Amino acid sequence: MTTMGGAGMPHWHVSEELAGRYAAGSVPETDAWSVEKHVETCGGCAARLSAAVRVRPETRAVLDGVRAGVLAAVAAEAAPAKKPVRVAERGPARGLVRLTAPRTAAADGAPAKKPAPVVPFRFAGAATRAGRLLWAAGPALRGSWLVALVLVAVGAVALAYGAGAGEAVRPLLLVVAPVLPLAGVGLSYGRHADPMYEITAATPSGGLRLLLTRTAAVLVLSIPALTLAGAALPASAGRPGAAAWLLPGLAMTLAALALGSYVGCRTGATSIAVAWAAAVVLPVFAASPPAALAAATGAARYFAGPAAQAAWAAGALVCAALLAVRRRSFDHLETL
Repeated sequence: MTTMGGAGMPHWHVSEELAGRYAAGSVPETDAWSVEKHVETCGGCAARLSAAVRVRPETRAVLDGVRAGVLAAVAAEAAPAKKPVRVAERGPARGLVRLTAPRTAAADGAPAKKPAPVVPFRFAGAATRAGRLLWAAGPALRGSWLVALVLVAVGAVALAYGAGAGEAVRPLLLVVAPVLPLAGVGLSYGRHADPMYEITAATPSGGLRLLLTRTAAVLVLSIPALTLAGAALPASAGRPGAAAWLLPGLAMTLAALALGSYVGCRTGATSIAVAWAAAVVLPVFAASPPAALAAATGAARYFAGPAAQAAWAAGALVCAALLAVRRRSFDHLETL
């Protein structure tokens, strides 16, 4: 519901119906983000939302357990500390016993050591924009995938000019290029790659939004690197250009994300990559050099021509539509 605040500015509050849908998990991600941000400053809405969550049987036991654990921890910290043990000393008079505190270095005249200064712990890069961008980009851009991308791009150029392979390298690069973004996507999201995955997935932007952000980071690096490497290779008449792999790569990346909504990002990306490798890549590299060149040239039919590119574009649109329909599945930890 919406009310008018000062200066005519509208202020909305969480209604009973919205609180019930939030507790049931049926609120869209953007609305859930708005609700969670609003209850940080609105006590009435926070109480209404808490009541809606507590009446659900599956959350009542969890909340009661958390409350009991917090109260137990507070009670343990509030318990009185043990009194220091006193040492019995015999005084100057016979039979007189005096209770004193344990001796310290300062009491014996020795200089007391100063306590070591407390240095606050700071996570490297957490307070900088570069650190936040690096975290949002995902684990793929901080690991071996980036090294593999550079090696493939540089290796293709070196193979063409240094090893004398010439114009035969571009078809080989075209059949390998779509697999590299799939590997980056598989390493970008999930408990297997991100040590902060559980915390990230619990935030309002930790679902499909973060996955698309990290996928975009993978594509932003792989597309220029592989396309420029292909453009630097010797070209031949009648074969696909350096950018012919873009639509196939995009379609397979979206297919991996759509399949990942059912089986997880890592499994989805691996399945698409294995299928492409078995159908196209392995037959090319498993053959002898002359046969490999012929196989790579034959594989160019998957990229060349308006019909092939239109088919990849249609496949990309279908996968994007399926991903939009399945977007809520990325909000659940157990599916990824």
